[in-house]
Amino acid sequence: MNKPKIAIISFPGSNGETENLRCFWRNGFDAFVFRWNDSKEKLKEVDGYFIGAGFSYEDRGRAGMVAGRDPLFDFLHEESKKGKVIIGHCNGAQVLVESGLVPVGDKLRMSLARNAIKESDKWHSPGFLNEWIYITPACSKDRCAASDWNGSMKIPIAHGEGRFITKDPDLISELEKNDQIAFRYCDADGNVSSDSPVTPNGSTDAIAGICNPEGNVVAMMPHAERTKAGDMYFSSIKRWIEKNSKLQAPNNKQIPNNKFQIPNITKRESKDLEIFIETIIVNNEERTVEQAAQRINPNLKLKQFRYMSLVNKSAEEILTTISMFNPNKEMAYVRSNDAWSKWNPDKKTLDPSSNPISDISLIRRDEPDMNAESLGKGSETGVCYSLSNVDAYDLNDSKLQEIFGNPHASVLEIVK
Repeated sequence: MNKPKIAIISFPGSNGETENLRCFWRNGFDAFVFRWNDSKEKLKEVDGYFIGAGFSYEDRGRAGMVAGRDPLFDFLHEESKKGKVIIGHCNGAQVLVESGLVPVGDKLRMSLARNAIKESDKWHSPGFLNEWIYITPACSKDRCAASDWNGSMKIPIAHGEGRFITKDPDLISELEKNDQIAFRYCDADGNVSSDSPVTPNGSTDAIAGICNPEGNVVAMMPHAERTKAGDMYFSSIKRWIEKNSKLQAPNNKQIPNNKFQIPNITKRESKDLEIFIETIIVNNEERTVEQAAQRINPNLKLKQFRYMSLVNKSAEEILTTISMFNPNKEMAYVRSNDAWSKWNPDKKTLDPSSNPISDISLIRRDEPDMNAESLGKGSETGVCYSLSNVDAYDLNDSKLQEIFGNPHASVLEIVK
């Protein structure tokens, strides 16, 4: 048999293509880099795909959101149905989850949320993690393309959003029944634990990686490609491809039921003191999120603001702190008791202003709200998306809602 041919997909902001090539070449693959907008004619003979590290589309909106909705994924969904192997590590895992290819292949069932650890009913963030950890297969050896090996594997992680979570109350247990939890964090001896530091990012049930029901799509946060210690992982992928020229779903494996319904967008009561911060210079994140939303609603226009509601701090305290507000590239609006004002950074005063946001504006707040800690108890932070050329009915579209927030990791509220 010829060497299995792997296309390493590179989106704007992806990185690590060279180390990915070296890893696949070392493990007996014929690999090449495929840019997201290359001709699909180049993919006629491939046996599988790999999406690696980086910050696709600069993680605009959230990690993996934009790339997971790139038109290329219409093609990749069809390739997965043909049995082609699709592996995603780190940012690649985030992209696969956002695309819906894992865990089931149809809808957004999970989130790779910001690293957050809960201890004694309090959350704290370990921030961006760049360290060595251990993983072990959590499914049977023949269950997925990458699980045909034993023991523990010491490999690195490098992510800020790697926490597998879901609000579907039964999904994790159904994935366990279906043997779709492919890898878990463990210690050097292979003992699995959800506690830190074994599971360093707060991931549910120590999940490090999952697969789809057929086993040919795998999303894993750690980087098996960055060390020779991960070679047995890639040898497993090679054997899977050589053995499974045509996809056959494993016996007795059922697609987990979708028991999660996206909650209705509720109206957010105005707070006593709120700050809306707009970028003066071109906001690339704003434009990219708008373009992603326009694939669903072509007429939609969007403005993006950073949002804070304060309880024990004044607006002046925030707006005179350079780490929280930069007057050289931002301007700030304050709403207090339903009256609007604009911050004057030269005079350091709040001047009367008109309402800067549209009638249909959404605030996304991540859960837990780790950014609010520095603002004091009761404060909240988020992102405000001010929308035009839409009406309230448009927001009933779940695909549009999921552009603005992953419902498994955040809540959306419409501003009153």
